[in-house]
Amino acid sequence: MEALPRETIVDVLERRLREDILAGRHPAGSYLPPERELADGFGVTRTTLKHAFGRLAHAGLLETRHGVGTRVRDFLRLGGADLLPMLVRHSPDWIGEIFEVRRSIGALIAERAAARATADQIAELRRLLGAVAAADGGDPAQLADAEVHRALARATGNRVYVLLTNTLFNAYLPVRAALVGPFEDARTAHDRLAPVVEAVAAGDPEAARTAAGAYLSASERIMLEGLARSAGRGETAR
Repeated sequence: MEALPRETIVDVLERRLREDILAGRHPAGSYLPPERELADGFGVTRTTLKHAFGRLAHAGLLETRHGVGTRVRDFLRLGGADLLPMLVRHSPDWIGEIFEVRRSIGALIAERAAARATADQIAELRRLLGAVAAADGGDPAQLADAEVHRALARATGNRVYVLLTNTLFNAYLPVRAALVGPFEDARTAHDRLAPVVEAVAAGDPEAARTAAGAYLSASERIMLEGLARSAGRGETAR
């Protein structure tokens, strides 16, 4: 069995600073205290602090100006969707907003796929749909379901839809275990998704959009119920 990676001091410090920023203890536009003061306060070296700053700057939360200091970026104004996994880890409240986008984008993707899918892409969709029914357990079924949606995005012929689909799935990976509800019965998960694939295969954009909307709404409801139960038990990933 492969050993789990151990948290380093930089990992812990990065998480502490990230939580402080996302919780508003360091507001957007404000400057952090001087490095020496922060390092002394956390009981770390300035080198460790600089490594943590570098990670947070790469994530889009901080910017450092030589001779001026380190400022908290306004990530809601300047950030991109790549921040979503971090934000979900901080607060699962973001999931509802992600699902709102997922519903609208998912329905549009299904509509476009129905208008543009090739015979090979339809065959791939049916093969991947079969893998949902054959999955052994909720987590494999959930991952198999995700591959159907990635294939639907590819079938649109628009690479931006593919990237958006990847982004939305990556966004809720931190709490994926709490969202497994719709996939615990693999056959039911297959049957719920099948009308979307069949509408795409039939080349019926309107039916595909309607089927995708119904699928996304139903699965979202079950996932949010599971997330609420996990939060009540204190199991939600942070």
